[in-house]
Amino acid sequence: MTTFITQILNGLQIGAIYALVALGYSMVYGIISLLNFAHGDVIMVGAYIAWFSMTTLGLHPLLSVLLVIILCALLGMGIEKVAYAPLRSAPRLSLLITAIGISYLLENLAQLIFGSGAKRVPKIISIDTIHIGSFDLSGVTLTTLLVSVACTALLTLLVKKTKIGKAMRAVSEDTDTARLMGINANRTISFTFAVGSALAGIGSVLYCSAYPLASPTMGSMLGLKAFVAAVLGGIGSIPGAVLGGVVIGLAETLVTAVGLSTWRDAVTFVILIIVLLVKPSGILGKKKVEKV
Repeated sequence: MTTFITQILNGLQIGAIYALVALGYSMVYGIISLLNFAHGDVIMVGAYIAWFSMTTLGLHPLLSVLLVIILCALLGMGIEKVAYAPLRSAPRLSLLITAIGISYLLENLAQLIFGSGAKRVPKIISIDTIHIGSFDLSGVTLTTLLVSVACTALLTLLVKKTKIGKAMRAVSEDTDTARLMGINANRTISFTFAVGSALAGIGSVLYCSAYPLASPTMGSMLGLKAFVAAVLGGIGSIPGAVLGGVVIGLAETLVTAVGLSTWRDAVTFVILIIVLLVKPSGILGKKKVEKV
């Protein structure tokens, strides 16, 4: 039973990270219908910022985390302004190709600047393991779960209760009508990218706390799995992104626990295929009907 609970917690831990990254995918897709495949590489940039700030600049881990969040948010806004804003009226395929191009650009820039070898990220979270009888709960797992729950709750309040959140919902429904109502659509879209990228930065910190290595391609598979989580839960839905991340994390962990570790990555995409065949809109997604 102890082993089973440990595996469940491990699945929840990695699932919570997927959920944070999936929230960024869902927010961007919900507001401008763009699959931002460069989102996973923002995680990679965040990992290198954490490594550089602690090893070279000698910053305290908390200051490094704050720096990661701020710079990732600025990076997301910069990508939107430079790469996506000029193509906002272009076909969706052009935006998708641009997103893939930005992803490869970030990966190759990281390899050019830092080299192809992985960099070991210093310890970020220094919380002792909690002992509950014969069961041990690591500080990293506890912190990951608490931070993910807090971020999800704050994001929900932001979207549902604030003025900028109402603007985000209005732009996601109809951008042109939102502009006629006096909403600054460009500022709202930039803010959405900033929030999504900040969540990716938080996810990067939590991921590096559990797997303390930064490499140029680390964001590729992590980003793809988070995208699958967003699709599984219902892309554009905040609760759906969280649910999808948890399901993917638990599936990976349980597959590994039964001795099929070689299927750890494959099971994610098997789930994606099944979801697309059975319920393309996702578990909590709503099927949209276009009026002609």
